[in-house]
Amino acid sequence: MNPFQFLQEVRQETAKVTWPTWKEVWITTVMVLIMVTMASLFFLVADQILGMIVNFVLRLGR
Repeated sequence: MNPFQFLQEVRQETAKVTWPTWKEVWITTVMVLIMVTMASLFFLVADQILGMIVNFVLRLGR
């Protein structure tokens, strides 16, 4: 396969792609940031709770 034919096929396939609008990109980006923030807060709280439980259990052994 020659490189020029390959580039032609790539351009043809790229033309078939339905690209998202800026509004769709913006909304998706905001949703990802919200979900990342929520997941971070969840894991922060879960880590704090588990840390308190482990400290409590370790203090019982003294």
